[in-house]
Amino acid sequence: MTSKENHEETKSFLEKHNYFGYDKKSVFLFTQSELPLVDINGKFLISKEHKIKEASDGNGGTYSSLRRSGSLAEMKEKGIKWIFIGGVDNVLLKMVDITLLGMAIKQNTKIASKSVVKANPHEKVGVFCKMNGHPKVIEYAELPEKMAEETDENGELKYGESNIVCHLFTIDALEKVSKETLIYHCAFKKNSYIDENDREIIPKEPNSYKFESFIFDAFEFFDDIAILRGKREDDFAPVKNKEGIDSPKTAKELYEKYWNRK
Repeated sequence: MTSKENHEETKSFLEKHNYFGYDKKSVFLFTQSELPLVDINGKFLISKEHKIKEASDGNGGTYSSLRRSGSLAEMKEKGIKWIFIGGVDNVLLKMVDITLLGMAIKQNTKIASKSVVKANPHEKVGVFCKMNGHPKVIEYAELPEKMAEETDENGELKYGESNIVCHLFTIDALEKVSKETLIYHCAFKKNSYIDENDREIIPKEPNSYKFESFIFDAFEFFDDIAILRGKREDDFAPVKNKEGIDSPKTAKELYEKYWNRK
């Protein structure tokens, strides 16, 4: 899945590298849907093209975008039974993790995920839980500090299973959620815009709200989920920051350590 901003660049990159040995016909690119950006007064931002400015609607847009693009129908036609969805910002992500797949089949579940234990109570990751009898992921910013620090009888964090965006769905489950409307999360971001005098304004501070849905928001449409706990050193080397913790530098180091052990 690409965005309107990076679709052509991604396509050119794949073509330049001959799709890294894969058959070009087996690689299908589709663009993510978008939602309008609004300022602090709830008014739409205007782009340089004098249109309502929009931004990608979060990774939860994967479901509807798969259906809208025809990718979902094509997969069903090919007899595909399971679909793996992973994030691009984890260099240790196991693509189509066969252990996770085997566990999901054995547990007879429609959805499954892999997790790692939180490094500390305040690590900035979402955590798995159950709410109103349905599986759910609560983002770190939405988890109260008291709950984040709560431990069980074994001394482990009660809410310590981190979401690393390593998910499996049966194709029927994915088709089901592709027709649902997911909740929106709000992020305060910096976005340029055209003002009433037709001047482009490039803000130095956050000035607008971006609306997103997340992949895990769809978990609430199911009664259960199978979760496989992985090892942080084997499964999680995220790139979230330009420098420091969870940066390209630290991810590279973790990646090299992993393969040096193999």
